[in-house]
Amino acid sequence: MSSYDHEPLSPVFRIDVTAESEAEPRKSKDQVAIDLLRHLVAGQQQQNQLLEQLIQQNNSVNEQRANELQQWKDANPDLARSCRTAAETLSRVQTQFLDNLTEEIVDSEGGLEESEFMLNEFVDRFGPRLAHLNGVLQVLAQLGNGEPAQRS
Repeated sequence: MSSYDHEPLSPVFRIDVTAESEAEPRKSKDQVAIDLLRHLVAGQQQQNQLLEQLIQQNNSVNEQRANELQQWKDANPDLARSCRTAAETLSRVQTQFLDNLTEEIVDSEGGLEESEFMLNEFVDRFGPRLAHLNGVLQVLAQLGNGEPAQRS
């Protein structure tokens, strides 16, 4: 036993200098390729199992979210219908806003391409409103999507 055996070293810093034993026969190139392919297949099988678990977990989270949303709709049927109506109205407003935005882009094409100031002004003018409008519309559409379940 050497004086260094008691010190923990990372395997990165250890080098095995022992001679290969004659007990292990050398593998043929074909056998090495077969072993590597088996390892690849085993790795792919493990990845497939992990992906299946991830899909199951995502499905359960989505199902729980959908159940909670349906419970909210069932508890607030009038508000759910109001959200749907508001989302339809806001969708028409968004369409008009996007029409105005695209007209502005076409009218300012040269300035937007050549001037960073013009581009920044355009983004400052339309960006926040578009982002907020999209966010509100998404929430209303989700809350108003579908009809509340009918109670028997």
